[in-house]
Parts: sequence; C-alpha cells; structure tokens
Amino acid sequence: MSRKFLPLLWPMVIGLMLTGCGSSPPNNYYVLSAEEFPATNGDTPAVGVGPIVVPEYLIRQNLVYNRDENTLRVAGLDMWGEPLEDGIQRVLALNLSGLLRTQNVRFFPWNPNRAPDYGVKVNLLQLDANEDNASLKAEWLVYRPTNHESVKRRISQLRLPLSSGDSQPEKIAEAYSKLLFQLSDIIATDIQTDHTQRRNAASH
Repeated sequence: MSRKFLPLLWPMVIGLMLTGCGSSPPNNYYVLSAEEFPATNGDTPAVGVGPIVVPEYLIRQNLVYNRDENTLRVAGLDMWGEPLEDGIQRVLALNLSGLLRTQNVRFFPWNPNRAPDYGVKVNLLQLDANEDNASLKAEWLVYRPTNHESVKRRISQLRLPLSSGDSQPEKIAEAYSKLLFQLSDIIATDIQTDHTQRRNAASH
C-alpha cells in the first residue's frame, strides 16, 4: 500500500472503532431488596449480622446461573450492583430488623465491648435459578457473641417456583430477595423464641 494513503486510512479505522464502541449494549445492574416494614422504635433484641460466606464461583460481579446441571452460565451484561455477600448481609439485616421490631442491628465485625444479644452467621451453599425455579441453600448459626454459646444451627433449603417467562434477570433478583426473606423469617423466629424464653426466665 502506498504510504501516501496511510494518513487517510487511520481516521477511517479510528472512526470504525468508535462506532463499534458506541453501539455496544449497556450493562444491566441488579440489587437484592428487603421487605417493607412499619417503622419501629424498639432496640431489643440487639442483632449482629455476619459474616456472610458465599461460594467461590459466585464471587463475581456477573450473575451466575447453574442452568444445565453442572454447567455454569455467567451472564455477559447482567451484573450485581454490589458484592453479593454485601447485598445478602444488607437484606438480612433489614429483614431481621423489621421482623424482630428492633433498630439495634449491626454488621460484623462489631465492637467486642458492645456485642449484640445475638449474632447471625450465614454460609451460603447454593443460590441458583433455572427456567422453573429459584433456590437457596444455606447453613446458618444463631449464637450469643458474649460467650459464643450456640442458640440454633441448621441448614435451610428453600425453593421458589418461577412462572413461565419469569427467568429474566430482574425476576431472578426479585426471587432471590423473596428467598432471603423466607430465610430471615426462619432465623427471626428462633431468635424471638429464645429471647422470649430468656426474658420470661429472668422475670421469675
């Protein structure tokens, strides 16, 4: 190619590159959401949430699905607006605050000199969605941070059916949020039961 044409060729190449970049579809960002509750003025029981542990394959910004048994599918444009473990911690804290009617909810790590009445640890074992349902499996522990005494430990496996056409990312994020509320409700029930029993024992 003659060198005299090179100065004319570069602006064309750059223009094509800019055109290609400008036509790229934008990323979509999603967040988990908590349930809505009436405002409360209570401050007991005090609850600390965390740490939250998620599987290594989920520690990425892109949404990950296990649609074909052992095959993972990583979304190209659909992303979380925050680290997944942070979103789960935030949603659990908000849900527990509303379910237990307490504003005294803290994130791990907290000041050991001002430990909450209850700590909640969650080890997420599975968070997945396919064409039929969304599922969550988690090992969780409720304990007393002051003496590390275990109150309740169990594995909860939850599933939420998805209607036809509801496997879109925004619907999946909504389904995950509902599953986290179900998990929050289970945890809150055990905390409330123990808190009530201890309060009644102290009054006698």
